[in-house]
Amino acid sequence: MTLVIDIISGLFIVLCVAMLFAYARGGHFGVFLMGLTYGAAAAGALWLNDWWPLAGGFALVWLYRWLGLEPEPGDRDR
Repeated sequence: MTLVIDIISGLFIVLCVAMLFAYARGGHFGVFLMGLTYGAAAAGALWLNDWWPLAGGFALVWLYRWLGLEPEPGDRDR
């Protein structure tokens, strides 16, 4: 189970880096918030060696999307 947590945490870290890079290019606050959430969930899962921070982070990102913090396709904030 530890290997699965490590792999999924690694994927969350990749998502975090990609979203923070997208925020730097586009400046949409929702992308920044989602990136931080993915990074915090991955760090929590690696630190605690448990799966629930990953599930909580994923659910929180979906809540952000449900609240409308995800940019629309083709939306460019400049």
